[in-house]
Amino acid sequence: MQPFAFSTVPIDAARGREALADPACGGYATFEGWVRDHNEGRAVHRLEYEAYAALAEREGERIVAEAIARYGVQHAACVHRIGDLGLGEMAVWVGVSSRHRAEAFAACRYIIDEVKHRVPIWKKEHYVDGDSGWVNCERCAQPGDHASHSPAPAADRSPGHEHRHERAHVADSHPHGAPDFSRQIALPEVGVAGQQRLHAGSVLVIGAGGLGVPVLQYLAAAGVGRIGIVDGDVVEASNLHRQPLYGVTDIGKSKATVAATRLRQLNPEVTLAVHAERADSASLVDWLARYDLVVDCSDNFATKFTVNDAAVILGKPAVFASVYQYEGQLQVYLPREDWPCLRCLWPEAPRDGLVGNCAQAGVLGPVPAALGALQAMQTLKILLGLPVEGAPALHVFDLLGMHWRTLKAARNPACDHSPRELRVDAIDTAALELVYPTLAAARASGLTLVDIRESWERAMDDPARQIEWHLPLSALLQGSTALPPEGRYLIVCAHGVRSLALAEHLRSLGYAAVYSLVGGLAAVDT
Repeated sequence: MQPFAFSTVPIDAARGREALADPACGGYATFEGWVRDHNEGRAVHRLEYEAYAALAEREGERIVAEAIARYGVQHAACVHRIGDLGLGEMAVWVGVSSRHRAEAFAACRYIIDEVKHRVPIWKKEHYVDGDSGWVNCERCAQPGDHASHSPAPAADRSPGHEHRHERAHVADSHPHGAPDFSRQIALPEVGVAGQQRLHAGSVLVIGAGGLGVPVLQYLAAAGVGRIGIVDGDVVEASNLHRQPLYGVTDIGKSKATVAATRLRQLNPEVTLAVHAERADSASLVDWLARYDLVVDCSDNFATKFTVNDAAVILGKPAVFASVYQYEGQLQVYLPREDWPCLRCLWPEAPRDGLVGNCAQAGVLGPVPAALGALQAMQTLKILLGLPVEGAPALHVFDLLGMHWRTLKAARNPACDHSPRELRVDAIDTAALELVYPTLAAARASGLTLVDIRESWERAMDDPARQIEWHLPLSALLQGSTALPPEGRYLIVCAHGVRSLALAEHLRSLGYAAVYSLVGGLAAVDT
């Protein structure tokens, strides 16, 4: 006999007793819970049980094993009905056989108490005047509450077996050992069927940083069955204020690996695939083919557009978000003919570096957290089959002014919505970048050095490393300062990322002699 099982047909208590019979046992205790005709002063005409079987059976088996080990009994089992039950039908049966009666009584009580508290089972009371909706059975297991539709536990009498009637009550304990999804299952849009859809669902998350952390946490906590984590970075001290999944002891460790460890603690039932590397076009298509949808939580345009192209190719939904200082954008792509992708709105990906990321522009932790939570919400809606939105749109949030704008988005007829291969824009960086060992050597090259760092960055730097011509990138992009096109320039920033992007941009505008300092100021001596 299975230690714990569900049954869609009436429970055969006699068969259960026979399965637990043992000549070495002198004590046998059993508990039977029946459907009664009232609850909380209201007349009941039937009862309905549902269970999240993927978790419930494993947790039930753990409970029975714990009872056997804790009380030293020889045999124990539990059967719980699911489906529609009429008045007087047996809803739950527990049987325990042991050498002595005391251990049997204690183990029997332990099993029913723990099942009430820990196993994800939901019931719906069908009253004469309506129904209760789906309610977690834990609510029926509070101290002193005997409204479990269960009369006094029955004791089967047979020769050589001691017996005793015992009224069940429950200890004041807390759920443990398995996630409890009762609060979201109580939603009519979710229910038990929706929870099973989440458990069967799979999501690939690109990036485990400021956006990715809340996405990963909420998806795992909601019971999504399989999650892929893609991130090639390691945890840095500067991450912690906006990525609270990590701690100071994780600094230097792989983000994807640490994230997986934390998520397993949050939900031991989730299956996690760790890709501690950066996503490129080939690997992304291969990974995404194994998932239902993708959530882009990256911090660069190249990755976002590669994710977009992979989603279009494979016909997978995608959820995008981006953050700049106090602002954020949210967009959902659905694989429909009338739905725009990223390239419908921006035919060419903006060059990385032209818009500062969190390290360059700064960010408060709750900003990416809020956008990541919205990404998780959209993802859960897709998995549950709920309407994502009435029409395609780009949502723009200003968390400083607390403004939210929804911009209509339309399919661009000129956009190739079904590309045969990923469009990866090759950049000849060799012709754009120059290497100098020192700042003095760069000055002696004959090029005019232009520092595009922001003023606050310069203020934190050594005065000996200051470059005379200072044109902040933010001012250049706004057009407030122009460089004479006939000049010869070496663009300099902190690490060579923004300078390379600007050099390429200026070349496209007709600047023939503009270059970027490889590695930026971090790579040269004074």
